[in-house]
Amino acid sequence: MLRNATFLAVLGLGAAATFTGASAAPAATALVQTAEGALRGASSTSTGVIVFKGIPFGAPPVGKLRWRPPQAVRRWTGVRRADHFGNACIQPHQAGRSPNNRAVDMPDSPGMSEDCLYLNVWTPTLFGKAALPVMVWIYGGAYTEGAGSSTYNQGDTLAAKGVVVVTFNYRLGALGFLAHPELTAESAHGASGNYALADTLATLQWVRRNIVHFGGDPGNVTIFGESAGAAMSSALVGSPLAADLFKRSISESGTWMGLNLAPMRTRDSAEKETVKAASALGAATLAALRALPAQQAADRLPKQGMIIDGWIIPEDLTNIFAAHRQNAVDVLVGSNRDEGSFASGFGPPMTAERWRSSASQRWGTLAGLGLQAYPGTDDAAAAFDNTRMFADNLEWISRLYAVSQRKLGKHAYVYHFVHAPPRAAGARDLGVCHTCELPYVFDNLSAPRLYPDDSSPELAAASAPDRELARIASGYWINFARTGNPNGPGLPQWPMIETIAEGPVLQLGDAPIAGESLGSDKSRLYEALYERQIGAR
Repeated sequence: MLRNATFLAVLGLGAAATFTGASAAPAATALVQTAEGALRGASSTSTGVIVFKGIPFGAPPVGKLRWRPPQAVRRWTGVRRADHFGNACIQPHQAGRSPNNRAVDMPDSPGMSEDCLYLNVWTPTLFGKAALPVMVWIYGGAYTEGAGSSTYNQGDTLAAKGVVVVTFNYRLGALGFLAHPELTAESAHGASGNYALADTLATLQWVRRNIVHFGGDPGNVTIFGESAGAAMSSALVGSPLAADLFKRSISESGTWMGLNLAPMRTRDSAEKETVKAASALGAATLAALRALPAQQAADRLPKQGMIIDGWIIPEDLTNIFAAHRQNAVDVLVGSNRDEGSFASGFGPPMTAERWRSSASQRWGTLAGLGLQAYPGTDDAAAAFDNTRMFADNLEWISRLYAVSQRKLGKHAYVYHFVHAPPRAAGARDLGVCHTCELPYVFDNLSAPRLYPDDSSPELAAASAPDRELARIASGYWINFARTGNPNGPGLPQWPMIETIAEGPVLQLGDAPIAGESLGSDKSRLYEALYERQIGAR
């Protein structure tokens, strides 16, 4: 029988408390029988939490399985040790970048391989009837980098608060996203391109089969992701193939459109790009492409990202959401105050003259509305508006996504992360940048930061206000996964969104409050841009 504290955690009556499941067994006895075979877990960094690492959820996608959906794992006999992470998927090293690639450039990073379809589970109990909410993380990284083993997204702290956390690897770059006419022809679904999304679906199917053995509830699964992972999580909300595989979805800094208001790419366009690049490599056939060394394929073939493949994504998802044909799930979605700051140094300096003279190129026939919302009256204002527009665009499409779910009668909550994390002297200051919310959501303040965040783990971990914000943010996320409502004891009230323009939206900072709208000028501009995009189809 579960102890009283466990009941409090399950019911959401102690969001910040440590889970105390009756069967939080020592690692030596943490034995689980899955549909594919037996696993032995290991001790986590959080007391009472067991972690199972490097669990295969698909056959190695090599040889003839390259650019195919994941195939079934061969069952194993005996007990498989699940005490180390599996290979990360092939991706570029970024040792000269600050921060570097946290998935493969850290001293303890796993190796890279095309054989990389592995997942990891953190759980506070192995009691099968605990029926804890399950949170499945989809990492970001521009579709080209990341891993379920990265330190920042490890699930020790969240699991200690009463959820089961799953992370996994999906194929990246040209090995995870590639359309080709021969791939389309060989597919039983007449599709090609989104193999990373197929990896995600395979992970969710693994969760449905097996998560009960880890104390999780297969009927209460929340997917959550950031940037590219946010785009993938929202895409699955729009995908017919994902129906009934999860109950809730969280998107941090991204939607199916990416990071701004834009149409999705077509498979035909992607196929033509691949054929051209393959021809330049002397690999005119699919067999020749599959014969390429994996690293060469990753380096030399196009990195296409998520597209309309005709199967997982049957059409531009903007159409599906506009017609209310998406999956009816609860959503929590948002963005950060200074999302565009990482691009502020790209290209020549923005001046007032350049801002105004390029208005038609930027907004077309809506240039008048654009300059009303972003007048760029002097050089400083033009530079600010150039960056602010990126963040506002992402904020608007996040609201659009949430309101689309509200129209289906589902719970929908929107945040705007406004806390500037502490930075060491001399560190580049990008404000409340892309990825800045992650240490707070995972309550992993001491973990290395993810690009482009150059804030200080040491200063954040030593800061009482930062620790409190991490408690609040992780509490919201866990409560949402538990019930579809982020609110709970000890947390500021977070109202549901009702309209795109007015919200309300939670300003998630040192003192979270229901915040202001984008303003009428900006709202009119983005509404007009959206209507033009819809009307062009």
